[in-house]
Amino acid sequence: MTPTCGIIIATHNRKEDLQTTLGEISRLSPQPKEVLICADACTDGTEEFVRQTYPAWHLLVNKTSQGSIGSRDMMIRQASTDIVLSFDDDSHPVEPDFIPGVCELFEKNHKLAVASFPQYSNEFPESLSQGDFGPSRFVGFYASSSAAIRRNAYIDAGGYASLFHHVYEEPDLALRCIAAGWQVRYETSLHVRHFYSGLQRNELRVHQLQARNELWSVMMRCPSPYFIAVAAFRIARQFNYARQRGIRWMIQEPKWWLSFLAGLPLCLSQRTPIRWDYYRHWMKLLRESGFTQEACEKNFKSPVSP
Repeated sequence: MTPTCGIIIATHNRKEDLQTTLGEISRLSPQPKEVLICADACTDGTEEFVRQTYPAWHLLVNKTSQGSIGSRDMMIRQASTDIVLSFDDDSHPVEPDFIPGVCELFEKNHKLAVASFPQYSNEFPESLSQGDFGPSRFVGFYASSSAAIRRNAYIDAGGYASLFHHVYEEPDLALRCIAAGWQVRYETSLHVRHFYSGLQRNELRVHQLQARNELWSVMMRCPSPYFIAVAAFRIARQFNYARQRGIRWMIQEPKWWLSFLAGLPLCLSQRTPIRWDYYRHWMKLLRESGFTQEACEKNFKSPVSP
């Protein structure tokens, strides 16, 4: 049976970006079965705009901020469709028939948990004129601004880690899906336009959250005794990145170290280690930007092989 497909969008005080995105979504043909929008503690008139302009779509409102991760988790759990398309408030599908393309993709591959799609993004100007994004392949991460998620796989994997609040939820979920025998795929037959608004973005703050959450994920998922070496590598890599950005970034590295330590007890209380062979396979997917089906069958005895 053909799966049903809906769309979720989390937004925080970016009404103008959201207006453009929802306008593009309204032009899809056919339309998604449902659209869920979460206004995360918005104070810029977002709620009023959505209610007046798109009254048939589902608006969820967080009076106090739950962050992008909490907002997306809530929408996925409340969704009624088999497949949930996740977009940012400044990203939307390129192809008008994007919805049936996604449904066909998941109908043909019953092991597919997440499909991510190439983005024509202002963040990477060279992508705006890129004609070929290469072959589709298995990957160890995806971006919530351009992803399709099988809802029952998401629920079975435990959903996003709420303690992260913002960033790194995607690799952490991808790891758990892969370890459970699901597939995460970079699918180049469909495309997303991502305008990548600078509003509500702070590069240094995002780096600190990324580094902290990445290390929390290691502590929760990496088996003993390997987590010691993996954690040391991640700390060194993040510090090296800060060093490349300059002295202002370097002297602020201890901020995320302290934040990591403050949340470590909660993190350890949620520790559910993954088998090392699966964890190592996932790390290789991250390092080498994924593998085709043929490469996976040749190089791995892994959950992504049929």
